Amino acid sequence: MATSGERVKAVKKQAAVPRSKSKNAWETVRTLVYAVLIALGVRTFFYEPFNIPSGSMKPTLLVGDYLFVSKFAYGYSKHSFPFSLPLFDGRIFADLPERGDVAVFKLPSDNRTDYIKRIIGLPGDRIQVRGGVLYVNGESAERTRLEDFYDDDGTSSGRMTRYREILPGDQGPSHAVLDLVPRGSLDNTRVYEVPEGHVFAMGDNRDNSLDSRVDNVGFIPLENLIGRAEIIFFSTNGSANLWEIWNWPLAIRFQRLFKLIE
Repeated sequence: MATSGERVKAVKKQAAVPRSKSKNAWETVRTLVYAVLIALGVRTFFYEPFNIPSGSMKPTLLVGDYLFVSKFAYGYSKHSFPFSLPLFDGRIFADLPERGDVAVFKLPSDNRTDYIKRIIGLPGDRIQVRGGVLYVNGESAERTRLEDFYDDDGTSSGRMTRYREILPGDQGPSHAVLDLVPRGSLDNTRVYEVPEGHVFAMGDNRDNSLDSRVDNVGFIPLENLIGRAEIIFFSTNGSANLWEIWNWPLAIRFQRLFKLIE
């Protein structure tokens, strides 16, 4: 037979169990809250993942590429925050993009849609395309023919003409571009004078890109810049569904994993 003292100890031990479970539940919730806050902080101030849904930046970026964008590269605006929270106007810690950067920005016409293009013109620049050749401040970009381009995402129709383009300027940055249609609708343009506080952006897939050459996009306000594309961390050609694990090795573009974006 248990003594009265033993019965009291047993009751206290039983009473302690619910409190211990409650404490563990609270610790779990608190850990989850911390994890969410850290993730939001990293996404807002450091790096945010994006995926490529269209071919406007081929051959640099392919449909199915997943990449990290540095949020601190150009400073911060309201578009740096989830849902573009209007916490302040303009940019803080602002830094002007460099010509040739691949940047993500909010489409100026709706301030909601994410676009990714290459920065071609800076404030005060004059941009024009003549005969498919890019001109910056009257100086033509140097183009060298490369081997034809073909990718595996199912959106390409045969092989495409590829060039290595060097932007004007001392040791101008270089990158690959596609020129699919001779004398296409965007191969000859007017002169675009980039206003202060804006940049001019173009896709590397020159004949299949809605960019600053068309009215729906136009000049990009610096406030709309989200960040600079830095590295591809994953890439798939879309040939395997998520549940088709056995097809993953054929769908993943292993040669593009952790590739720096030029």
